[in-house]
Amino acid sequence: MTATAPAAEATVRKSSPGTARGPRRRTGRLRRVGLPYLLLLPALLLELLVHLVPMVIGIVMSFKELTQFYIRDWSTAPWAGLDNYSVSVDFDAPVGKALLHSFLVTVAFTVLSVGLCWLIGTAAAVFMQDTFRGRGLLRALFLVPYALPVYAAVITWVFMFQHDNGLVNHVLHDQLGLTDKPSFWLIGNNSFVALLTVSVWKGWPFAFLIVMAGLQNIPRELYEAAALDGAGMVQQLRRITLPSLRPVNQVLVLVLFLWTFNDFNTPYVLFGKSAPEAADLISVHIYQASFVTWNFGTGSAMSVLLLLFLLVVTGVYLALTSRGRRTAQ
Repeated sequence: MTATAPAAEATVRKSSPGTARGPRRRTGRLRRVGLPYLLLLPALLLELLVHLVPMVIGIVMSFKELTQFYIRDWSTAPWAGLDNYSVSVDFDAPVGKALLHSFLVTVAFTVLSVGLCWLIGTAAAVFMQDTFRGRGLLRALFLVPYALPVYAAVITWVFMFQHDNGLVNHVLHDQLGLTDKPSFWLIGNNSFVALLTVSVWKGWPFAFLIVMAGLQNIPRELYEAAALDGAGMVQQLRRITLPSLRPVNQVLVLVLFLWTFNDFNTPYVLFGKSAPEAADLISVHIYQASFVTWNFGTGSAMSVLLLLFLLVVTGVYLALTSRGRRTAQ
């Protein structure tokens, strides 16, 4: 009996530090796991204040008859229900017909802009893969349109598109003689061409940067083996480059689509508050419906409809690309 008691006491003494060490380990683990979330908390709160709160307020405003008479206190505006949405999608009425026209112009502009940005960016990135003298300088020059501030770049294009003393008319009409007379680029049907030119000029360096980064992950041994098998540059591009860049291109096209479809700065700086009918993008159209006609309820409904459209397109695109990725695997 006397021998077993000290042994039991010694066992208790040995086990007590272990039991105290367990909660300390758990506390340290919780601190290590919770620290990243704690550091992200300020950014999440700012995201909530900057994006989510105005989004919720805009959705509430879309259900109100909010005009210039209720700007002082928009919460007192009468409840309109779905009237703003019905007016926006009534394509036989002037408001709905103008919104539909703006939507179709935006779709055409987005498809052309994204396609040209991807094509030019991919071609430039593939060209830059070969080593030659001055490649670093040329890469830096390619990124200048993307690095310039949007307002400074677009304002420069505004001066270049001037009818009387713009550089575009000087080159096309005075020097090359491609046009019979100087063209008006910022009004009429030519405004769509001017907007598309500025958008592609500003957006293709981003595609070039992303594709060039994706090309760095393709092993050079694949091209060397293909060259030994007799594959030319076109066959290498079809069989190696494009399939290897498929994950990069899927993300790139989606980002370019969202940026281009929502682009407000370029048409606003290029044309001002009232864009020509041929270049009436939906972002500027919603701005006019909200801040020019002072019908914030209808403008908010149009914004919600645009958000729903982009969510649906993004969801379908992600579903199709993920299904294609699983099929390829």
